[in-house]
Amino acid sequence: MAAWAVWSLLLCVILTEQGSNAQDCGVAPLNTRIVGGENATAGSWPWQVSIHLKDFNAHICGGTLISNQWVLTAAHCILTKTTSAWTLYLGRETQSGPNNNEVKSAVSEIIMHPKYNDTLFNNDIALMKLSSPVAFSNYIKPICLAANSSQFHNSTSCWATGWGRIGKDVSLPASYALQQVKIPVIGNKQCTCSYASIEANITGNMICAGQEHKGACQGDSGGPLQCKQGSVWIQAGITSYGIPCATAGIPEVYARVSQFQTWVTDQVAGANVGFVTFTSTGTDPDSGFVCRNTTTSGASNSNYSQLTFAVVLVTVLPHHILAP
Repeated sequence: MAAWAVWSLLLCVILTEQGSNAQDCGVAPLNTRIVGGENATAGSWPWQVSIHLKDFNAHICGGTLISNQWVLTAAHCILTKTTSAWTLYLGRETQSGPNNNEVKSAVSEIIMHPKYNDTLFNNDIALMKLSSPVAFSNYIKPICLAANSSQFHNSTSCWATGWGRIGKDVSLPASYALQQVKIPVIGNKQCTCSYASIEANITGNMICAGQEHKGACQGDSGGPLQCKQGSVWIQAGITSYGIPCATAGIPEVYARVSQFQTWVTDQVAGANVGFVTFTSTGTDPDSGFVCRNTTTSGASNSNYSQLTFAVVLVTVLPHHILAP
């Protein structure tokens, strides 16, 4: 595996609704405290989904519940579109069990973005439909999605969650308990500069976040980057790729959820999905960022061979939260 392998990472709210009451999204009554790099308590992230592939009988990716029947994840997590190959776990706290508040679901439909590019990692978004609607509880609730007018300025505080590895060493096991870590958004100009040495193409469909020793890792792919506005949690990103496990302070790259509002709306066909405009005030520090890296950035296909997904197996290893 290449050394640069990528792991397969409200006081005033404007709501755009599909269906009935979209403002029910993004509320986690049991989320009373957030500490980066620690186990999450039961119910802290009630939209977090554990995606299992039956052939491996193991968690391979994360996802988020966005309505009572739809789950959002990364396109690169979809190793097969055979629906019977997948099992989804909602309300799960630990991979070792028991999970008293858990609901297990089969999958009835899988939709990958038609312009997903597994070389450029662009449009890394997919939807999975539950075989039947799930009943909400304090442990199972949908998250709000960032609306297309959202602005996430550089240094906006957000949180990544997942069951991935707890460090870049591939010998380290994935986490049994759901992990959570607080990380800042990194503007696309600064992020592009960070990836200039391998010429990864940071597009407008991506958002970056992370800091040295804090971020996602193998096994966290498909899971959420979520930011709080007032009392509501809003999903800003879907864990996609990066230099493994917050190495050298290089941020992870996420699919930018706000870019896909129209696509998601069209696919879920009237389901009650809540889109919320996240607003950053002032001027974005990234707008004036000047890259001091002497390496020319750009999309060089020869360099993309250095980037490999991490879904969960030895060479395909998904993403995890790295503690400080």
